[in-house]
Amino acid sequence: MSNAPLMPKATAVWLVDNTALSFDQIAAFCKLHPLEVKAIADGEAAQGIKGMDPVMTGQLTREEIEKAQKDTKYRLKLAPPKVSVPEPKRRGPRYTPVSKRQDRPNAILWLVRNHPELKDQQIVRLVGTTKPTIEAIRNRTHWNSGQLTPMDPVTLGICKQLDLDLEVKKSAADAPIQQEYQQDPTLLSTEESLAPSSADPFGNFKPTQKPDADEDTIPDAASVFANFQPSSKDEDEED
Repeated sequence: MSNAPLMPKATAVWLVDNTALSFDQIAAFCKLHPLEVKAIADGEAAQGIKGMDPVMTGQLTREEIEKAQKDTKYRLKLAPPKVSVPEPKRRGPRYTPVSKRQDRPNAILWLVRNHPELKDQQIVRLVGTTKPTIEAIRNRTHWNSGQLTPMDPVTLGICKQLDLDLEVKKSAADAPIQQEYQQDPTLLSTEESLAPSSADPFGNFKPTQKPDADEDTIPDAASVFANFQPSSKDEDEED
């Protein structure tokens, strides 16, 4: 058994006085030494302790005791609790040891610079500080601003990496979704804005297309007279 009963010595006193369990069985159930249980039975120990009934407190059942009394090798088992008590939630800022409190401003400066999306309340939970201190460090009005050096609070041992990642994830989830930028249809593209203008500042039109190569070429005399040579059909008509 891993858990001991409530008030183990008082429970051992009651079991010694009201049951026929062996010293080893009582010692195993109450997490005591067998010699200590023997001393309780002899009246040498726990003389001023009043016995507590484990059956009334719901830690044992009558059937479990009768089963153990019939078999000396059997070990009593603690009854499961009928009501589960939830663990109390921690409220307020995180406690920071005295030896690490001098590093809190450095940790706050690191969080402000590297995670600007974190809210002041989140930094309070991570580092265990106050909102005025965070505001003073952010605005560089802290009394020791000139000597502060940004340092990772996880490396300093002020908070855990899991807690830091959780707060950053919460900030990312709470951030508004950024809408995609829609280009104004009236704006010119980069190629159109860099292209040479078709008109100069004085309003004179300038063609944007280059003239064809045939227009720039000057014809020679041979090509001109070749167009006037009679064809074979014209020669047959003359004959």
